[in-house]
Amino acid sequence: MMLTKILFRNAFHNKLRSSLTILGIAVAILAFGLLRTVVSSFYAGVEAASASRLVTRNAISIIFPLPIAYTEKIRQVEGVKLVSYGNWFGGVYIDEKNFFPNFCIEPHSYFALYPEFVLNDAQKKAFLTDRKGAVAGRKLAAKYGWRIGDTITLKGTIYPGNWDFVLRAIYKGRDNTIDETQFFFHWAYLNEGIKKIWPRYAEQVGFFMIGVNRPDVAADTAVMIDQRFKNSLAETLTETEKAFNLGFLAMAEAIVTAIQMVSFVVIFIILAVVANTMAMTTRERTGDYAILKTLGFGAKDITILIFGEALVITLTGAAIGMVLTFPTSRIFGSQLATYFPVFLVSTETIYMDIAAAFCIAFFAAIIPTRHAIRIRIADGLRRIG
Repeated sequence: MMLTKILFRNAFHNKLRSSLTILGIAVAILAFGLLRTVVSSFYAGVEAASASRLVTRNAISIIFPLPIAYTEKIRQVEGVKLVSYGNWFGGVYIDEKNFFPNFCIEPHSYFALYPEFVLNDAQKKAFLTDRKGAVAGRKLAAKYGWRIGDTITLKGTIYPGNWDFVLRAIYKGRDNTIDETQFFFHWAYLNEGIKKIWPRYAEQVGFFMIGVNRPDVAADTAVMIDQRFKNSLAETLTETEKAFNLGFLAMAEAIVTAIQMVSFVVIFIILAVVANTMAMTTRERTGDYAILKTLGFGAKDITILIFGEALVITLTGAAIGMVLTFPTSRIFGSQLATYFPVFLVSTETIYMDIAAAFCIAFFAAIIPTRHAIRIRIADGLRRIG
């Protein structure tokens, strides 16, 4: 108890300098936490992927379609439990800045494959029976003020023209890791429109979503699906949902790497700040340490005092930064929901914050401790006054 009291007194001996250092650490830990949260948000879709779902797309590229006739052939493959399909629509709401993920899907099988999208039974029934019906995520509907029964017009970017939909259902995520910013409508409705605009591109889909009987058969099932369409006009590439999502992330790998590097640069900068503070404190207390040595205190005692002071300052700032991370992340998440639909501070991020705080305290105190231990008593006493 006495030691703790001494450490806090030492840490706040110069209140202004200590307060500014703590403020700097808090801001750095806050920035580090937010940057790590951005990185984890990139991987939110990967973490939410099911081990029992596969994605089949064109082997050349996802931009090339597959015939809808593949549905029955895939369903016949051993290990396949359920097959759904869809297209990326790529429409915009009112103008280009209002962009959000929108897909046309086969609704019955799709929502059976994705139980994490929770729909009200009455709303789901209304959606299934309305060819122009649409489903929107709760966050998306709240952002634009949509209500059940509203007519929503999307301007096609891939499929030209204005497409009208009636909002029949609003889904919510099973938990807070589920994306609630997506928009779904009937594949049949899009297909009917394509028949009028580009008849030759009708009866095609962008991807198949496949549910397998057990996760352990996913790899074998994927191989059998691709073998079934080998040497056809449209060969397939089937992979787990996690691998499929990682493939998209690979396109932004440079951005993710840059953010990770910046997050660690922040830690190195604050390490320099704390190290400078501890160096100044040690120089000011050279005489005090010399007196302690004359009283019989050894290197171990001085080490405890210096490292303890560094820990008090660093952990105080880190605690403030971690506390501020949660409300700040909620603000960022609400403002950037279109780009980061799942923006949550993970437990791993908190552990990294704590580890960073201890590392900063440890490395910042090494040189001042070495200096305080090695200085001779006579040299230290000479600095008093």
